[in-house]
Amino acid sequence: MTLFDRVFGGNDAVYGLTEGAIDGAIAQYGEDKAVSFPNTAYSLPCYYSVTGTKVTNLKELKEALGVVKTLMTRNKRLNDAFMSGVATALCAEFIEVLKYIDGAEPYAEPCYGHLGDAVIRELGVPLVTGDIPGVAVILGAAPSVEEGVELVKSYQAQGILVTLVGGIIDQCEEAGYKTGANVRVIPLGKDVTSVIHVVSVALRAALIFGNIAPGDAGNLMKYTFERVPAFVNAFKPLDDVIVACGAGAIALGFPVVTNETENIFRVPKSLIVQEDVSKFNATSLEARDIKIKITKIDIPVAFGSAFEGEIIRKGDMQVEFDGSRVDCCELVQTKELAEVEDHHFELIGKDFDEFEVGSKHSIAYVVEVAGKNMQPDFEPVFERKFHNYVNCIEGVMHTGQRDMIRVRISKDAFNAGFRAKDLAEVLYARIKSEFDAVVDKCQVKIYTNDEDCTKIRHELAIPAFDKRDERIGNMTDESVGVYYSCIMCQAFSPSHVCVVTPERLGLCGAVSWLDAKATNELDPAGPCQVITKEKVIDERIGEYEDVNEAVRKFSQGALQDVSLYSIMEKPMTSCGCFECICGIEPFSNGVCIANREYAGMTPLGMTFPELASMTGGGVQTPGFMGHGKQFISSKKFMKAEGGIERIVWMPKELKDQVAEKLNATAKELYGIDNFTDMIGDETIAEDPETLVAFLTEKGHPALSMDPMM
Repeated sequence: MTLFDRVFGGNDAVYGLTEGAIDGAIAQYGEDKAVSFPNTAYSLPCYYSVTGTKVTNLKELKEALGVVKTLMTRNKRLNDAFMSGVATALCAEFIEVLKYIDGAEPYAEPCYGHLGDAVIRELGVPLVTGDIPGVAVILGAAPSVEEGVELVKSYQAQGILVTLVGGIIDQCEEAGYKTGANVRVIPLGKDVTSVIHVVSVALRAALIFGNIAPGDAGNLMKYTFERVPAFVNAFKPLDDVIVACGAGAIALGFPVVTNETENIFRVPKSLIVQEDVSKFNATSLEARDIKIKITKIDIPVAFGSAFEGEIIRKGDMQVEFDGSRVDCCELVQTKELAEVEDHHFELIGKDFDEFEVGSKHSIAYVVEVAGKNMQPDFEPVFERKFHNYVNCIEGVMHTGQRDMIRVRISKDAFNAGFRAKDLAEVLYARIKSEFDAVVDKCQVKIYTNDEDCTKIRHELAIPAFDKRDERIGNMTDESVGVYYSCIMCQAFSPSHVCVVTPERLGLCGAVSWLDAKATNELDPAGPCQVITKEKVIDERIGEYEDVNEAVRKFSQGALQDVSLYSIMEKPMTSCGCFECICGIEPFSNGVCIANREYAGMTPLGMTFPELASMTGGGVQTPGFMGHGKQFISSKKFMKAEGGIERIVWMPKELKDQVAEKLNATAKELYGIDNFTDMIGDETIAEDPETLVAFLTEKGHPALSMDPMM
């Protein structure tokens, strides 16, 4: 039997199952029954991506199956095998979507099944920055539990996002290995058709970040090949259905590595036989040309971005340091070179093994840095990185910042030997690695005595934070001579350019003007370049001739003109990593804002994924704008259209998060007290009529402002 026979046979088998499943669903529910995956703007994302047609009910699903049939040619050429692989993938999507009829929840822990659009956007930033250097799809059962878990662990330690299908899920469970989106090891499902859920992620990435038009199959596959660093590991024995699915993966540019040797036609860099499972990792990375940044740190537990979302439950906790209960803080101080001994660590107080199990205590870690190019402006940039650094330690959880931090050490990490010196080693190693251009020397002091922590917090940390806040709070777009570009997201969204100013941070919420300044200092040829602002075109909308020249250059001509303060005239582009989306609500003469975490309906008649589908991809969409959460309270927010007085609705959780700063801005600019009380949320209205009635009752200023359109 040839490889073609296996692909075609597997495709025929899945097609027959799909046809039977659809016919059965029509007989049970009727052809008008709605079908769609939850929490996505794309209904059936894979079929929509490939064909440009949205399927909304069973009748249309049956018609779509007819379209899939046209891909199932039977000439023994590689392209025909690949198209049959794509057809198999689409059939798998049809089978999977039927599981979600009537809002069913077909997957139970540990399996996830379909991943919503919000998950893809959350992955966007770490994929762009390289914190997630690749995506592994592991299919089937390894020769042994130990070999399977070791493979998963090897990818996880490298920061690779790991998705699991089939027997490997049971093997991880048997070994007690932690899985879940928070540790970037995601079991999709036990059935082979659940592999479509990771394919769906790849195809939606092309729509969300790449501005690929649905139905443009050629550019879709070009995008996934060039910009989605995914690959498949498939354990033997491979049945014909798995072989057909593998052909679909290869069509998208994802190489398949397998230990199967029977009836396999090797395709260089695409279908690779590797009989030694221990070499799957190296073979896969080489085939996909993935370069791993070495982050080996001399500590007794693993360190990697995959552990960033790890949750340490109270029962699993060895010791906790909680700034909401006692005095805690984390502080960076710039010193003279002579004052710092490089790689010096000092513990003042008890170590972790001297505390009672499950107890809470104070902690203060002071990182002292020195360098010829070091500037005090960089101190808060370093401190913001501590959250990431500490969370990347296996078995350690960090929340908050400054003097409101919480650090939990798990029993597993403690039993492995993790102590205070290891925490210091992580801080030292990451700062010296990431900021080597400005830091020549670094030393770490950790305090755990209550009286020392209280003194450091109140006499050193809080005064330093207040001084910085006063300086940063006084920074305006007018008070600086330059802005900065940020094009990190061009790895996925080639035409997008962020222009970062003191009053407008990057739309991902992760890059402030000081961050961009530091990035430029550290890497002058990197993603954050200086943009002058000397040639004003229109001060009202924030348009500059030199800013336009910069975005033309950095977008390779895809973007011609941009304004910084308008949602209607030449708004800034969005890549898809935005924390929030703002859109015009014409009935109230204002704008609604939705954040990525919000899953409900907005008064605009669109969910966040639906708003995002028309806003991202590096295109300008007048009337809609992606932005960071902090920008909501900025004096420059939609300044050209009247500013924050236009905000009429946002989800309650988001409103609570921004209330303090937004209310302060409203009071300062317009003399309005408790402005957020005038803003609707989902507990008040999800439709424009109810919203307008609420705004009228509250006397919201947007109702009496000039029309936006």
